[in-house]
Amino acid sequence: MTELRHRGTTENDLQHQQSEDKGSESEGKAEKDGASDSESKPDTGPPGVPVPADDTPEVLNKALSGLSSRWKNWWVRGILTLAMISFFFFIIYLGPMVLMLIVLCVQIKCFQEIIHIGYSVYHSYHLPWFRTLSWYFLLCVNYFFYGETVTDYFSNLVQREEPLRILSKYHRLISFAMYLTGFCMFVLSLVKKHYRLQFYMFGWTHVTLLIVVTQSHLIIHNLFEGMIWFIVPISCVICNDIMAYMFGFFFGRTPLIKLSPKKTWEGFIGGFFSTVVFGILLSYVMAGYSFFVCPVEFNSDRNSFEVDCEPSDLFQLQDYALPAALESLTGWPTLRLYPFQIHSISLSAFASLMGPFGGFFASGFKRAFKIKDFANTIPGHGGIMDRFDCQYLMATFVNVYIASFIRGPNPAKVVQQLLALRLDQQLHIFNSLKTHLTERGLLEEEA
Repeated sequence: MTELRHRGTTENDLQHQQSEDKGSESEGKAEKDGASDSESKPDTGPPGVPVPADDTPEVLNKALSGLSSRWKNWWVRGILTLAMISFFFFIIYLGPMVLMLIVLCVQIKCFQEIIHIGYSVYHSYHLPWFRTLSWYFLLCVNYFFYGETVTDYFSNLVQREEPLRILSKYHRLISFAMYLTGFCMFVLSLVKKHYRLQFYMFGWTHVTLLIVVTQSHLIIHNLFEGMIWFIVPISCVICNDIMAYMFGFFFGRTPLIKLSPKKTWEGFIGGFFSTVVFGILLSYVMAGYSFFVCPVEFNSDRNSFEVDCEPSDLFQLQDYALPAALESLTGWPTLRLYPFQIHSISLSAFASLMGPFGGFFASGFKRAFKIKDFANTIPGHGGIMDRFDCQYLMATFVNVYIASFIRGPNPAKVVQQLLALRLDQQLHIFNSLKTHLTERGLLEEEA
């Protein structure tokens, strides 16, 4: 990154840097000779990232003033964790549409924190239109993804409203036109002395969109499949984070990974077993309520979004024969479970084994820019991105898992595509379907 900055600087920039370094002859010589010296030096990372101040509430500071910094941080994290969990329960109570809005707000805040880091590092170059274009591209990508979601899941609403039908028909064309406008604005904003940095920040913005916006879009898709597919994975990541911290705090002795020195093997293993047990128990509780297991659908008659259905076999209790070893140990020939509980083992295992790598990735990113946290939004926890770094990786896994093992063809999408056909094509499909159902014995043959 330092090499990029040295190579991309013009003579005017070099003079500006030399004046800031008080005319250091040795550094000036290294700058003029090119990047050969910088390649032989270790990567010190870009300077200029501000260190967030301690914004722990004064009440907590006074109450915990007699404790060591280690125990003070433990109590601050614990109190704020309980507050966040309580808020999580509250928004679940408000329903799926509020959850969707919360996901959008979290996405925007995470995007802002990552973009702010880039701007803080390179603000001295006064890159034209950088922040404006970054937010414009965020708007474009969200318009595309949310439009696709509405078209896929709420076809009844789209077909009923003429403006929505037109927007749905030309959605991708409109999305591309919006993005193309931003692309042209970026090209027109290029300044000769900042070419490399501007393209670097262009890539920075798009990678951020890929990591943050795409994953949050998958979270919305998981939510529309049923709130249980949203709540259980997120809760498993939260449980693993808490239990790994607890086991590491009290029993941690063996470092796990250099990127995150405070992580220990004891915390990693303890978090795994705790999360698997937690996932099975939480799934058992939630699988019995249609509010959590039913997909989010739009009711045209009531003109509202609903989560009311007949639960599928996935959420019906079934008897499973135990292996002989477990039967002799427990004395139970069978075990009565929801099939979703078996799937929850996969979800919780991924949350505890692979989910932390999202946190390790974020740790490496923060180390590259010499910052402790992405922001100081939550005392003791850092920024919103610090709390959701593992959630985004989990969201992708859940979406892939549903598509691979759970979800079949979407009837609403099939009906929408049929209604878009010509009348003669619809009649042909109707006759073909009628013949097929008659052959299967589901319809009686006409006399």
